[in-house]
Amino acid sequence: MTLEALVGRRLVFGLPGPDLTDEDVRLFRQTQAGGLILYRRNFETPERLARLVDGLEAALGRRLLVATDHEGGRIIMLGRGVTIFPDGLAAGTAGEPTYAHRQGLFEGRELRRLGVDLNFAPVLDVLTERYSPNIGIRSYGKDPELVSRLGAARIQGMQAAGISACAKHFPGKGHAPVDAHLGLPVIDSDWSEMHAMHLPPFLAAMEAGVDAIMTSHPLYPRLDPAPRMPATFSRLIVEEYLRGEVGYRGVIVSDDLEMGAIGELCPIGEATVRTAAAGHDLLLVCHTPERQYEAHRALLEAYQASRLPLRGLEQSAARIDALAAKRVARYDGGPARAERDGEPLAKALATRAATCVAPITPAYRRALNGRVLVIFPRLSELAARITVEDVMQDEARFVREALAPYGVEPDVEIVAVEPDPSEVNRVAAAARAADATVFFLYDAHLYPSNRALLNAIQDAAPALGVVLMRDPWDAEWLRPGVAGMTAYGWRRCQLEAALARLLAPT
Repeated sequence: MTLEALVGRRLVFGLPGPDLTDEDVRLFRQTQAGGLILYRRNFETPERLARLVDGLEAALGRRLLVATDHEGGRIIMLGRGVTIFPDGLAAGTAGEPTYAHRQGLFEGRELRRLGVDLNFAPVLDVLTERYSPNIGIRSYGKDPELVSRLGAARIQGMQAAGISACAKHFPGKGHAPVDAHLGLPVIDSDWSEMHAMHLPPFLAAMEAGVDAIMTSHPLYPRLDPAPRMPATFSRLIVEEYLRGEVGYRGVIVSDDLEMGAIGELCPIGEATVRTAAAGHDLLLVCHTPERQYEAHRALLEAYQASRLPLRGLEQSAARIDALAAKRVARYDGGPARAERDGEPLAKALATRAATCVAPITPAYRRALNGRVLVIFPRLSELAARITVEDVMQDEARFVREALAPYGVEPDVEIVAVEPDPSEVNRVAAAARAADATVFFLYDAHLYPSNRALLNAIQDAAPALGVVLMRDPWDAEWLRPGVAGMTAYGWRRCQLEAALARLLAPT
């Protein structure tokens, strides 16, 4: 294999749309990139996705390593032909490893039918008391033993179904104070704390035989004291600890090098070279052709100038080839479809996870016999950026059908994901006129406008029940007498499980 081919083998690129273009083929041909990561922007239907992937491979005359982020809950890129499972924190609250294993098994089968080789999941970051703006409900929870058990079970399920799993984000960033997509987090934990809380799930994943591990972008100054040295660039953390001391022999993957955290440190070309030098095998540059070409050029020049060792390049290529060799066919299992038992499992997980975070009083239940108002966010606003289930995009119809089994025919107010003051005033007035209000709160921790909306409704509503859609930590802002439920996410199965607890008579 030529030097150019060895370098390209390590690069994983994203494409801009759902249909193959001449520019897409040119990018992969000129860089010899070996990996393709699929995003929501690439997916309309399974058939259209197949034309994209098959067309690119046919034009190149070679097999690619196809990857995606399919965590469940909020992070699902390919939203048809699959089961929509709840978020990680819901699975963690349900707490059943058998469920996690079956989820992984079903996900693996479904993704292989879509042509995916590598799933960047599960998230093994452990939460702490510190609010996590990015990980949050993506994590299984605060108990490292529970995260370890569920993560290992799901990995074994996925890989038994023929898809490679990837544990993330090593060495653990469940307590990162900043979203690495937007900025550079700093985590002050030392090795002792990391070994006690954050590393055990990754060690359990290795024992379970996980095919790949993804690293993280935060600075860990007490793990590697070199200035401005994120884990992504740290040879001490990646090569010396993960590869050397721990002895991991699978594929090590970078997180997307176009994230804001890396952009604060250096240009993409330098970032790619430093990430390779740290000991990564696969290097992700997911969004911008100019940066993808720059990453390839810088990496190739570094090997041509012997600033990076050829021996390490050959070792990475061998590990990537071994990963790819686990699957000969592009697709397995027939046409794309969700597993028959997937939806019942998702509902079971959501039902076990539904949690009362503030008491549902008899007075509130009596008020539900009168005029009921439901306030619900316009999730269809998000559909261009993240996967929103079809049934949830007609919000008013979803609400009415979800409440119908409880004999409730509500008035419905749909508000923006980030409501403006006029919307806040409008729905507060509607809540004042209702006997009981059900408010679906979309993350007051992240959106100040939703905190303002919550406060206005609490001022106005005679009787109020709140369903926390994203962050269960919003419970701290519920006033005495306000009923509160969460299912740790806003997928259909989760909201229906929360409503069942909020509305069903005792």
